[in-house]
Amino acid sequence: MFSKEELKNYNIQFWAEFKQRMGQHRGASGKKVNWLQYRTHLQNVYVRLETINKECKFCFDIQFKDDSVREIVWEQMGELKKLLTSEMGSEGNWIEDHTTQTIKSMCRIEWTLENTNYLTATNKEKIYDFFEDKLLRFDRFYDTYGEILYHLVK
Repeated sequence: MFSKEELKNYNIQFWAEFKQRMGQHRGASGKKVNWLQYRTHLQNVYVRLETINKECKFCFDIQFKDDSVREIVWEQMGELKKLLTSEMGSEGNWIEDHTTQTIKSMCRIEWTLENTNYLTATNKEKIYDFFEDKLLRFDRFYDTYGEILYHLVK
């Protein structure tokens, strides 16, 4: 069991090592990317990497407070679903009305690596491989089709 300070240090080290690993990759556009804070160039649209309990998730979150805007973007993602699924290698889990402790309502598309505790050192490479694969795949998709979403909400 980790103390609070040990857990904090482990988190810092875990994500620093992943950031260093991803530093070898350029984005699909050829530009340098901050992979831990992937920019969608849209407010209220986020890429998140989560390590929760015994699973890890790559998430694409649509968090517009205006329900109609959120629904328009969600519908457009539905139109792009076959292309996204093809690029990501699997369909993922599409959740139209997802809530968290801090967010009342959002739309989420997530890909999950189950039975993997990131606090277990032997799982670290498996988790890094999963996140690296999903980030690079998503970046190829978003580089090609992200502008469609950008023009929808601007």
